[in-house]
Formats: sequence, C-alpha cells, structure tokens
Amino acid sequence: NLHQGTSLWWHVQNRHKKSVTVNLRTEQGREVARRLLRDADILIENFRAGALEKWGLGYDVLSADNPGLVMLRLSGFGQDGPYRDQTGFGSVGESMGGMRYVTGFPDRPPVRPNLSLGDALAAMHGVIGAMMALHQRNAHAGEGGSQKGRGQVVDVALYEAVFNMMEGALPEFDMFGAIREREGTTLTGIVPSNTYPTADGHYIVIGGNGDSIFKRLMSLVGREDLTRDPSVADNAGRVKRSGELDGAIGAWTSRHAVDEVVKALNAAQVPNGKIYTMADVVRDPQYLARQMVREIILKDGARLKVPGVVPKLSRTPGEEPGRGPELGEHTEEVLRSYGFAATEIANLRAAKAL
Repeated sequence: NLHQGTSLWWHVQNRHKKSVTVNLRTEQGREVARRLLRDADILIENFRAGALEKWGLGYDVLSADNPGLVMLRLSGFGQDGPYRDQTGFGSVGESMGGMRYVTGFPDRPPVRPNLSLGDALAAMHGVIGAMMALHQRNAHAGEGGSQKGRGQVVDVALYEAVFNMMEGALPEFDMFGAIREREGTTLTGIVPSNTYPTADGHYIVIGGNGDSIFKRLMSLVGREDLTRDPSVADNAGRVKRSGELDGAIGAWTSRHAVDEVVKALNAAQVPNGKIYTMADVVRDPQYLARQMVREIILKDGARLKVPGVVPKLSRTPGEEPGRGPELGEHTEEVLRSYGFAATEIANLRAAKAL
C-alpha cells in the first residue's frame, strides 16, 4: 500500500534514518562509498554474493581503509557453498529452511504466512551477529596496534535463519526418522493447544497443555470428569484423545462471546489470547500502555500509526518516532558533514554518481 508513491512500510522500517543515494555502478560513486565507510562501524549489504567484490568494494578493500569495520552480509544462500550465486527471496528461505512444509493443514499443500517472515528472521539474526562482532571488536581494542579493534564479516543466509527456528525438527528426524508434518491450528505433541471459535464470530487460542492448567480448563468448560481421568493426566495421554478434548473446549467457547471467554479463562489462569486484527491492536489497553501504537507525521502532514520499538530499554528508551526519509533526502547534508565540498557534490550529481 502506497501513500503518495511511498510504501507505508518504508516509514516503519526507516524511522530516524538518513537517506543518501550513491550509484555504485560508477567509479565516482564507489569512491564516495569508500570515503563514507572509512569511519563507519557497520556496513549492511544484501546484494547477491560477489556483487561488492565485482565493484571493488569487498571486505578486503574496505577493511584496509577501516580495519574496525563490521560487514553484515545478508543473502539468500550465504557467501559460499554451491548455491551462493542463486537468487533467493524470503519466500525461498522459508521453503528451503523447512518452515513452509510444516505450515498449513495435513490434507492441503503447504501455505505461506501473509508476511515475509524469512526476511525478518534473517534481519534479526543479522542484528545479533553484528552486535556480537562489535562486542568482540571493542573487547580487543588496542591489541596488535589496532586502536579501534578488528572488525569482521557477518554472513547471514535467509534459509539458515529460517532453519534455525525449526526447533527439534532435525534431531527428531535424525534420532527417530520422524518428519514433522503440517498440523493445521495445533502443535505436534502438545494437547490441548488450539484455536477455537466463539459465539460472536471470533477465534481464541487456548494453551491448556500444562497438567494443572488442563484440570482448571476442564473444570471451566464443565468437564469435571476429565480432571479425575488418569488417562489424560499427562500430555502423552491427552495426545491420544486430542479430538475429544478439543471438541469439549470448542463446544464451550462456541456458546460464549470472545470477551466472556477471555475473562473466564483469565480468572481460571488458563493462558489464552483472542486472535487480533489491527482493529483490535489499535484499541488494546496493553498495547497502548506500553506505547506500542505510535503516531508519526508524514512530510505532507498526514498522520500515520506505526508500531512502537521492541525491545524497550530502561535507561535509553529512545526518541519520539519520526517518518522515513525520501530516497536521497539527506545526501548533501551527510556528504558535507564528511568533508565533501559543494562543488564536488555538484560534480558528482552531474556524473550521475549520486
């Protein structure tokens, strides 16, 4: 969805950033990049493997200018291996990483979440890796004659970031030959933990799989007999009767509005959550209390709600959110702060290097 030609997501992802545009396909543009990177802590790039080397901007070149530089490289398949030259999107990473196979219903083809989870997972792994590299660099500052410490390359492949979230799927296959399958709205081997309908057309997730929680849940839904049944006293027994248990819970939720269900479950200390749309999010008191729905003002004066920042820091919580910049909005400002003269910037623009 666009507002005046700009993605609304852009304003989420690029808050508080400055935008400089440089044409790396020109020699002058590459020299601009090198000058900017001589004082940088982190460079993040997501070109296909080898692209920066082709332009003379590989880590060997950039680290010669700035030994403390950390280069975070995000790509479909990583910087080596037989697939390194293939193109890869987040959707491909979700497929090859195993996530798509376990998403959906057993009698239907694998489905995709209506979000780019692979890209987000790769980004989060990249942030962790970059922070690790910075910590290592700073911890060894001054060693070997390096005042700043030595940087390094952080190599994140989309499919590996997804694969890293696959819990016990690999050891389960290795030890037992078991392939985790699609389970629809449930989680393999965890009962009861499912999505249930309510009388007013909503859905609620209930996690009643702890032994004591299960008993409280059965009392709440009117099945006291199951609180005393030894065959469902533990999870292994409940797995064998999952259909019966889900039926009992669903029959109860279907007779009540979602708010009534939530109130009753909370009173019984049974973990639950209404499945939210964004309409629920923007008025939820927990979201609002923790400032997770913020508002920014776009360049044309329009107001736009955006997510708050996660995680929250106690001593340095951050500033009020600002809009994402237009592409190249701060090019001249940033270049001048790095010592570029006005005539030099004009010449670079004329050469289409900016």
